Amino acid sequence: MRRAAVLAVPVLLAACSKAPPPPRPDETSIPKDIEQQAPLPKQTEGENGGTPLKDRVATLGLLNKRNNIEQDLKMKPGETRRIGDVIVRLESCENTAPWEMPEETGAFVQVFVRQNHNSENFAKIFSGWLFKQSPSLNVVQNPIYDVWVKNCSMRFPGEAAPKPSSSPSPASTSSPSA
Repeated sequence: MRRAAVLAVPVLLAACSKAPPPPRPDETSIPKDIEQQAPLPKQTEGENGGTPLKDRVATLGLLNKRNNIEQDLKMKPGETRRIGDVIVRLESCENTAPWEMPEETGAFVQVFVRQNHNSENFAKIFSGWLFKQSPSLNVVQNPIYDVWVKNCSMRFPGEAAPKPSSSPSPASTSSPSA
């Protein structure tokens, strides 16, 4: 028994000296069936009194709970973005007018997650409105990913142009990547 253990130790130690496999590059291609989307509705500038849908920009937060990496996604309505095993599609974003109360910021978002790491099958795990001021109203329920609304940039008639921010803008990834 002792002889077998003595012989097994060098073999096991030799196996441990191998370098770890190189990290795989992040996949960013979007499957064709998810990429195809309905066109944005035609909207004239005075129709709703706010910024036309095509000119709005939403900032969404994406958190990978496994590695605690958070990213800010700046997207326009109709845009789809893939980050590794998750795809986020922004259909619309809205703010209440400055003279309306309560102040609300929302975005209609669809989230798809890859089912098996070795396949290109993505399942829709969320489709609906997310609200910044009421995050518990509608929640992305997934054990790995969390998505929330941070901002929707739009203006209304009579509203002053937004002042440039004096603080530096955050990087797209707020956590260091491994």
